[in-house]
Amino acid sequence: MYLHLGEKTVIEANKIVAILDLDNSTVSSITKDFLKKAQDGGVLKTVTNELPKSAIICNGNKQKEVYLSQISASTLQKRALKMEVIV
Repeated sequence: MYLHLGEKTVIEANKIVAILDLDNSTVSSITKDFLKKAQDGGVLKTVTNELPKSAIICNGNKQKEVYLSQISASTLQKRALKMEVIV
């Protein structure tokens, strides 16, 4: 199954490691450092031009991938949980 992250981006739901709420988690210096390292490492992908509300951490083919989305973490979680019921 695939999870729509916004705009024209979908990912395989089984590759999701974590969904972070950026409104709450960016206060932490650890999260800021993680996102900075992801950006410096070229694995940070921005799905939107708007202010991102969530970060989705995935296992990629060879390395981790981090997506920034304008869709809230709670909405993405609801979508993912709905898919688990279907499967």
